[in-house]
Amino acid sequence: MLKIFKQIGNALFIGGLNHSHSGNISVKIGDKIYITRRGVMKGFLTKKDIIRTGIKNTWNDYLDSTEINVHRAIYRTTSSKAIVHCHPPIAIALSLIRNEIIPIDVEGRIALPKIPVLKCLKATASKELEENLPPLIEKYRSVIIKGHGLFSAGQSLEEAFHYATLTEHIAKILYYTKILRSN
Repeated sequence: MLKIFKQIGNALFIGGLNHSHSGNISVKIGDKIYITRRGVMKGFLTKKDIIRTGIKNTWNDYLDSTEINVHRAIYRTTSSKAIVHCHPPIAIALSLIRNEIIPIDVEGRIALPKIPVLKCLKATASKELEENLPPLIEKYRSVIIKGHGLFSAGQSLEEAFHYATLTEHIAKILYYTKILRSN
């Protein structure tokens, strides 16, 4: 499991979807959650950076990601088995001026025909996120939290990573198209 966490964490960092210490990655296996430790550099993960905790209890909450309860809520109420939370800059920028992202490119329209933007009073580690994000993730697979970042989910880390990177790709195409049209 460490190998895939390292690959995804490094790819998120190298791809510019996270800065050095942002975001988190998790996998659910049975009633256990494996999640990146609070404050670690996702691009350089080691074995000690992956924390095992429970879907219901709080074994290691002092070490877990600050978003652990959001991950738990998603796992408890959806069919998801893996979550990627990252901070892609163009998707975040678009979230500040849009209520949803509708792809204009073919691949985007096929895989993620709509990406909702969820506005929360407290956009990180909040009860509001725990309550409102899971049904959106279940339906759309990738959701941007207004001004904060995105959560994507799937049956594997590869699938959740795919939706995260595709969301930023869709956002880039929208952004570049707007710039090209204005010239």
